[in-house]
Amino acid sequence: MEKLVACVQKKPNALCRLICFLWAGGGTPQLAHWGRLFNDSIEVFCIRLPGRETRLGEPFPKDMTSLVNEITSVLLKELKEKPFAFFGHSLGMYTSFAVALHLKEKYGLEPVHLFVSAAHAPNVSYRIINIVKQNHKLATKSHLALKSTPVPDRNNDLLACVGMLRGNFELPPNEDFRRNIALTFREDAKVFKTFSFEKADMNTPFSCDVTCFRGSDYKIYDVQCWQELTNGDVSFYELPGDHFYLLKPSNESFLIKHITTCIENASL
Repeated sequence: MEKLVACVQKKPNALCRLICFLWAGGGTPQLAHWGRLFNDSIEVFCIRLPGRETRLGEPFPKDMTSLVNEITSVLLKELKEKPFAFFGHSLGMYTSFAVALHLKEKYGLEPVHLFVSAAHAPNVSYRIINIVKQNHKLATKSHLALKSTPVPDRNNDLLACVGMLRGNFELPPNEDFRRNIALTFREDAKVFKTFSFEKADMNTPFSCDVTCFRGSDYKIYDVQCWQELTNGDVSFYELPGDHFYLLKPSNESFLIKHITTCIENASL
C-alpha cells in the first residue's frame, strides 16, 4: 500500500479516512500534508499514481479502468475497515468518482461524503481547456469536450495549458522539471479521455452528501447536475482564486475546517 498511498501521519484510532485524488500532473506532497492539519479523527491518504515520485520507473496508467482496479484492489481492506470520504480536485475528481462508482457497484461500499473540487459533474460533457493562438498569444478560447480534443504533442503548448490552469503559479525554470510536468500532464490527460459515465442507464448511484468547491475565477456552470447523482444533500462553495484556489493558505484552512465538520456530522 505504501507504493500507492502517501500518508504522512498515521492515525490508527481515526474514525474516518479522507482519500485525496490529485489533478493532472500533480504530486502527493501537494495534498498529503493535510494529514497533519486534520484532527485525530481523520486520517488522510493521498493517492500516488504510477509514473511519478517513488513510482517514477513504472509505466503510466493506460486507462481509467486499470487505474480504478489498482486503487480498489489495494485499498479494499482499508475501505472495508472503517468509514471513508473522497476528495478529488480537477481531473482527480473523475478518478475519485470512478473509484466510488466501482466500489458501490461491485462491493456495496460508499463514501460517507464526496468532496469535489474544480471539476464539472461527470454526467455532462467532459471538458478541457482549449488553447488557441490569437494575435500570437496563447489564450483560453473555451471548454470543449475532452474526448474530441487531442492532447497537445508540444511541451510548450502543454505547459501553457498547465500555467493558465494554475493562474499565478509560476512553473520552475528547470528544463528537466518542466519536461517532466508536461509528460505527466499529457499521460494523465490521456487516462481521463478513457473515462465514461452514462447516467441514463442507471438509478441514482449514491446516497451520500456531496460538497462542491471551486475558485471564483474558474467558472463551472453545471454543478447542479450533481443533484442527479445522489439522494443526499448537495452544497456549493466558491472561494477566492483560480483553478488552484485550494493552494492558498486561507482557502486551505477553510477546506480543512469544512471537511472536518462534514465528516464529523456524517453517520459514522
